[in-house]
Amino acid sequence: QVQLVESGGGSVQPGGSLRLSCGTSAIIVKPYIMTWYRQAPGGQREMIARLHVNGSTDYADSVKGRFTISLADAKNTMYLQMNSLKPDDTAVYTCNFEHLFGVYDYWGQGTQVTVSS
Repeated sequence: QVQLVESGGGSVQPGGSLRLSCGTSAIIVKPYIMTWYRQAPGGQREMIARLHVNGSTDYADSVKGRFTISLADAKNTMYLQMNSLKPDDTAVYTCNFEHLFGVYDYWGQGTQVTVSS
């Protein structure tokens, strides 16, 4: 089982920015879909950004225009650039690589993002 490694979480003031990264040095079979999820305290996990095999992206309405998912130059690594952060963005952010045909479903351990003044 491959464990994805996340980094970049932390505390920031409203209006600030953070960039999360997620990846693995393991050799994994393509194609796969890359997704970022988040779960706020007392809330359910929600999909916030997805990068499809064909390069298209989906975003939750709550982050559209502020967050950007992208591939890193490093193999099997992705970013989530988060701008104009709001207190409602406070959550544990988790990344996921899911094989297009269901061969595997890999998860990160989660990274905390806290937005407060």
